[in-house]
Amino acid sequence: MRTVSGELQHVANVAREAAWEAGNYCKPYAGRAGALRMKSAPSDLVSKIDHATEALIASIVLRAFPDHAFLGEEQTQAASEAETRWIVDPIDGTTNFVHGLPWFAVSIAVERRGELVVGVIYDPMREEMFQAIRGGGSVLNGRRIRVSKVRRLAEALLNTGFPHTFRQHPKPLLRRFEAFQSITHAVRRMGSTAMSLASMAAGRIDGFWEEGTHPWDIAAGLLLVREAGGCATDWEGAPATIWNKRPLVSNGRLHGQMIQVLKRTG
Repeated sequence: MRTVSGELQHVANVAREAAWEAGNYCKPYAGRAGALRMKSAPSDLVSKIDHATEALIASIVLRAFPDHAFLGEEQTQAASEAETRWIVDPIDGTTNFVHGLPWFAVSIAVERRGELVVGVIYDPMREEMFQAIRGGGSVLNGRRIRVSKVRRLAEALLNTGFPHTFRQHPKPLLRRFEAFQSITHAVRRMGSTAMSLASMAAGRIDGFWEEGTHPWDIAAGLLLVREAGGCATDWEGAPATIWNKRPLVSNGRLHGQMIQVLKRTG
């Protein structure tokens, strides 16, 4: 690991503060979010708490760094031409959140000149704070974490997510799910991409694939997994970026095997 600069550590500290404040703000509303509306599909929900939580994060970030850009899932934007950009999902796993299922998180990433440099994912229900700084590794509540050492899909626990367009095009998604389910210990679909990637970084899950993601879904998690020793690409094996709609993330040892399954299932 390289030595992390004081300036980058300060950025990470603000990201951690914002995630903690946001998580503890939204936590009491789990299961009673209210004022629900749909976005682009019946399964794509947003609550008034999403907007309020994002506004809280933006106020903390822009107070500390008024010249930084800010991109939030709920459309908060600022200083779009800035060198440093914050990429935020105030509540990743909104459907879980509004139903009271305790599997959601605040996700905050910081990108500098197109490169991810800080990633924070906070699970307020378990009080677990995942953090990664480029070159500085990944930690959970201050303790270093690493991806798993599983080498064979037959011994793996995988995770995936379905896009909000599932109802229009279910067959390819179910075909891939069935293929992996039939050759692994199990495949889970838990409803929060950020939490899935944080769990990958901590070695709790061995591989993850999804279709239809957005930058705020995966930005923090990609850095967490990479700094924990994992691998993140698209389904063809090219290095993943926040703009990939088809990320594939694994402990590295399973990556080639997962690409072959995805190729075979189309």
